[in-house]
Amino acid sequence: MRNLRILAHISLDGVIQHENDAQFTHGDWTTPYRTPAGLAAVLEAQGRRFDLLLGRRTYDLWAGYWPNAGDTPIANGINTATKYVATHRPDSLVWGPAQGVGPDVAEAIRALRATAGPDLVVWGSTTLTSALLDAGLVDEVVLLTYPVLLGQGKRLFSDGIAARELAFVGSQATPSGVLVTTYRHVGALQ
Repeated sequence: MRNLRILAHISLDGVIQHENDAQFTHGDWTTPYRTPAGLAAVLEAQGRRFDLLLGRRTYDLWAGYWPNAGDTPIANGINTATKYVATHRPDSLVWGPAQGVGPDVAEAIRALRATAGPDLVVWGSTTLTSALLDAGLVDEVVLLTYPVLLGQGKRLFSDGIAARELAFVGSQATPSGVLVTTYRHVGALQ
């Protein structure tokens, strides 16, 4: 059985947005905090082999970046991973290997988790993360928390998410002050 892990670069006030738009102009907010220790923590959290589970918007953003990111351990892992994408347009998945998960995302992920293969990693995909937690399909949440307050932007979890309980697994700090914290998903908050 595959484990499903959510990973996110997150500000102290819960923002994970990295792309600039008319309302959000802080797209490079993680850059000053990047260190070799932070990269090592990300590589460890993803695992040596993993597949990706992405929402369509994150898939499209990443498809424009990662294929051209060069020969690095993180780019190589992401580019070779199978990308399972929550999308209504599976025929347009050109950055592969990739496949759509179908109209019933929760059922498709439940079935995918029951197969043999590497763990599933979710990056970004704000709508998808909340749906996966609500369906009880998440095993771990790994947050890379940066010492910044952004005030606005897309948040990791939607306001409508059901109350959940997480158990602390461990944490480490990078030299730049990023906290890498791992939680195990317990279930509905009692």
